[in-house]
Amino acid sequence: MSAGISKVNVPVQDRVMLHLFENDEQADRYLVGPELTRPGIAESCALHPPNVSRTMRDLLKKNLVSEHTRNIKGDERRQKTWQLTDEGRDKIQVIKKKLSGIQVVIRDNNGELLELEASSVPNRLDANISLLQVLMHAQHEGVLTYGDIRFGAITKSTETEPTNPPGRLKALTGVHATYNNQPPKTRVVHGRDDQFAALNEWFSERKPCMVIHGIAGIGKSTLIANWLNQRMTETPNLSVCWYPCQPWDTSLGIATSLLHRFGIDESHDPYNLIETLPLNPGGQVDVDMLRRRLLAYLTDAGTIRERFKDEPGGPPPYWLIVLDDVHHVEENSAKLLGAMLQISQNSPLRIIMISRNRPSVYDRRDVHTRDLVSEMALKGLSKNEIENWLNELEISEDVEAVYQKTGGHPLALELFELYGQSVHVDWLQFIDDEILFKLPENEKRLLTTLANYEKPLSWEELATEADWKGPPPKGLISYGILIELADGMWLHEALRERLLRDIK
Repeated sequence: MSAGISKVNVPVQDRVMLHLFENDEQADRYLVGPELTRPGIAESCALHPPNVSRTMRDLLKKNLVSEHTRNIKGDERRQKTWQLTDEGRDKIQVIKKKLSGIQVVIRDNNGELLELEASSVPNRLDANISLLQVLMHAQHEGVLTYGDIRFGAITKSTETEPTNPPGRLKALTGVHATYNNQPPKTRVVHGRDDQFAALNEWFSERKPCMVIHGIAGIGKSTLIANWLNQRMTETPNLSVCWYPCQPWDTSLGIATSLLHRFGIDESHDPYNLIETLPLNPGGQVDVDMLRRRLLAYLTDAGTIRERFKDEPGGPPPYWLIVLDDVHHVEENSAKLLGAMLQISQNSPLRIIMISRNRPSVYDRRDVHTRDLVSEMALKGLSKNEIENWLNELEISEDVEAVYQKTGGHPLALELFELYGQSVHVDWLQFIDDEILFKLPENEKRLLTTLANYEKPLSWEELATEADWKGPPPKGLISYGILIELADGMWLHEALRERLLRDIK
């Protein structure tokens, strides 16, 4: 979970008592639902069954619950159940008041992140969910999203409003809280002609996946957004899902949004795809079942035509999924990403991944021999592109000097355009936040050692000075942070200036 998201942690006994209180209408009944059994309590409270038994022993000692053996709906055998005592009902009122005030983060129907008390979440999400469900989803997933299909139908919607297919121009209510069907508005792209040509070639060859990787702020998302705007003009029926991955995203959240985009909801789920999603907090997506059923759905031309028959232009020729900042979710969602890549090989689905590093969810053979994945390592602008940019601004500045200080980094050049300083304080702050603070300690020590020198240093000397074992770090070199020159190793000029400030 991201450090910026409020962390919810509900004590186990409070969870169990709140669950029993929310099912208190079944107290003293001869026939009760499975909610009051050990498995039912474990499922609702995100606990292992042995922990339920342990918790119940503690609550029984405090006389907060009572234990009974009752008949269970849908089960032939009698089972042990629990309910609150009168003392427990008094106690839960105090607990409920405390839990209702816990701050929970939600994403509303406009896509905005809001932090509010747990008791007001159901109304803001227009969802018929309990306080315990709110707290459990917040504890295990971080953010609750408007329109999540696990929360049931949107209770605020009226009967007279037509049901629109998810992910189209008039999307299902709440679906665009997590993704967009248009690329984001971005700044003007300078240069990048070779990259645009490579993207057009990939698009025309209909390969399953394109990966764009490079350091923060190098212009990855800007490049794809500008290119995609052009493609959507030329292919108006192209169905796009631009999903901005966040540090708190989970496989479940991504899968839920993608199913929305493919037209899956409670009224249209011919392959039972919703069953592959855990409807209770803390559960895991059944990735293998999702892969099999989603592949069957996407390759069922008749079902797709029926789903989108009322849409202008009919069903989309294929779906284009853009996963922006995929490095945020790669570690925790590797299986889902791998499954989506496998689906794209045999269905009308294509994927663009944007990342700060090269993802490890596919095999190198997919790039070099199977020709399934295309990769593009995005670096700074060339000297010619910088010169053209400066000419457009009518700025007479030595191109070589600007290139040395910015490395062709678009953000640094934009700040130069705004303030006339090739190493602006905002650029240095960006280097801190997005590069230096995220480097491993040994790589930072290597760069700091090199920053002390006034000229390039051979790798052998640098490695000795920095106590570095092994070959030069490929990551720093590929992203233009560490530069290999004829005279030896050098580093990005703006990065050097930032490091020298610490040294001095």
